[in-house]
Amino acid sequence: MENLVTTQLAAVSNIALPAGFGADLGKGIGAIALYAIIGLVLMLIGFYAIDWTTPGKLSDLVRTGKPNAVIVTASGMLSMALIIVVAIYFSASDLTAGLITSVVYGLIGIVVQVLAVRTLEWVTKLDVGSTIQDDKFAPASVVVAAVHIALGLIVAVAIS
Repeated sequence: MENLVTTQLAAVSNIALPAGFGADLGKGIGAIALYAIIGLVLMLIGFYAIDWTTPGKLSDLVRTGKPNAVIVTASGMLSMALIIVVAIYFSASDLTAGLITSVVYGLIGIVVQVLAVRTLEWVTKLDVGSTIQDDKFAPASVVVAAVHIALGLIVAVAIS
């Protein structure tokens, strides 16, 4: 039995990592950190773009639990995440190009979303501002949320 354990330990200790493994691991960790920072910054910009273009203080409405504000904000953040994820996925293995495309496509996604929601509001005569400030669930908030997600998908597929 002791001989078998010794043989197995010897076999495990002879396993070598490929050359450059540590450097590749470090680059991967750095890429994750950079993409996470860019993603977070774009999500914050997206939130404040929605907040800036929507009547009422969105963060206060979400914090106080206004259901429609929560639905609209959550869908906007999900839509932005879809765009960022696809931009990262299709950036191939080039980190610099991936970071740049993530920022550019993310900013385009923010602009498209803001314009689309404002256009939806104008075309349908929905009052998004009063809808998100309502204390009770308003079905119109689901329409706004669907537009956010649909546009996120459209922009994401356009990136690919």
